Amino acid sequence: MNKKQLAIQLSKLDTLKNLKVNLEQYQTESELAAELVWKAFMDGNIKNKTVADFGCGNGILGIAALILQAKKVYFVDKDKEAIQTCKKNTQKYINTEFLNLEINNFNKKVDTVLMNPPFGVQNRKADKEFLIKAFETAENIYSMHKIESEKFIEKICEENNFTVLEIMEKEFTIKKIYKFHTKEKHQVKIAVWHLTKNI
Repeated sequence: MNKKQLAIQLSKLDTLKNLKVNLEQYQTESELAAELVWKAFMDGNIKNKTVADFGCGNGILGIAALILQAKKVYFVDKDKEAIQTCKKNTQKYINTEFLNLEINNFNKKVDTVLMNPPFGVQNRKADKEFLIKAFETAENIYSMHKIESEKFIEKICEENNFTVLEIMEKEFTIKKIYKFHTKEKHQVKIAVWHLTKNI
């Protein structure tokens, strides 16, 4: 298995049919998902590790972890339809647990959190809730945010005894899926952050 093969497998997953703007639901492209999880895998934070996929949507990040031999994956999403799609996409795996709840109510400890949280455009500071919960949950976090969040993430890491280990700048393609979108495709500059707990 290499990163390209991983992206191909992820591209075959069912996606969410009824996207909800208030939850800032956007489908993570398979190449970007593969990039994030492959990085975590190469860092030694996926294989034989317990992983949580926060705001899992169709489960693309957590499924990538399962493909790369994670010990167990928790799929967490407040949207019931997302959990149903996620369950459909993970039928062949047994080392999974699905939690249909607000992110603040997640109470497990894991090795690694993977997430593409809301960017906080529709609901200000929505991404902050995800980060705070991730800090409480794992020692390694791989998370996507808009590139302009850099100073905010640095500050919140300092406040929670975490370090920004790496920032990988990427582009996130937003397709025309909501009524307020005027372009067929819009590129947003984002980054994948690797955050690690200070020992």
